[in-house]
Amino acid sequence: MENSNRKSHWENIYQTKNLTDVSWYQSKPVTSLSFFDKFKVPQNAKIIDVGGGDSLLVDFLLDKGYTDLTVLDISESSLKKAQDRLGNRAILVKWIVTDVTEFVPNEKYDFWHDRAAFHFLTNDSEIQNYLKNINENIAHLGILVLGTFSEKGPNKCSGIAIKQYSKKTLVKTIGNYFKKVVCLTENHVTPFDTIQNFVYCSFIKNEMAS
Repeated sequence: MENSNRKSHWENIYQTKNLTDVSWYQSKPVTSLSFFDKFKVPQNAKIIDVGGGDSLLVDFLLDKGYTDLTVLDISESSLKKAQDRLGNRAILVKWIVTDVTEFVPNEKYDFWHDRAAFHFLTNDSEIQNYLKNINENIAHLGILVLGTFSEKGPNKCSGIAIKQYSKKTLVKTIGNYFKKVVCLTENHVTPFDTIQNFVYCSFIKNEMAS
């Protein structure tokens, strides 16, 4: 899908559907939050949620006292919904509207979180560009958490083809710049009572990438 069409697609989704009407909705992103606890991420860490949209992850991170949060999404409408929900707390978050394949960070992140954005990249050049961006813009000993549909999960989301991963293929794709810490699977129950199987892998930035 061309970048312009991709943006139009997601703007339409967020303009016409409520938060609880999309398959990726989570009332509490338990698995994502568990990685913050596992790695004992300090409250002043630079954190980015890629493809965060109007996910509630940022709400919970603010509740936990995190002070340097960035949410990136291709859809301006999704981020506006999140800002409206947060009210006065929205000013505590940096909001970036861009396609992740065109993202040029101006800071290095200590914790890079991506649930269900990476698997929309099915073109090899887009995947490699994204990984290059991660390699260059995660701080020394920074943490990367990726969540994608597993090989037991759907092969499409919101009508768009995705790339499925196993624990093995996700680790292999990330390459030599990151050391795998732990991978796990999750059965996400959608608001429509269907099951989507995800694989999550966490990594730490290797010395060789610093």
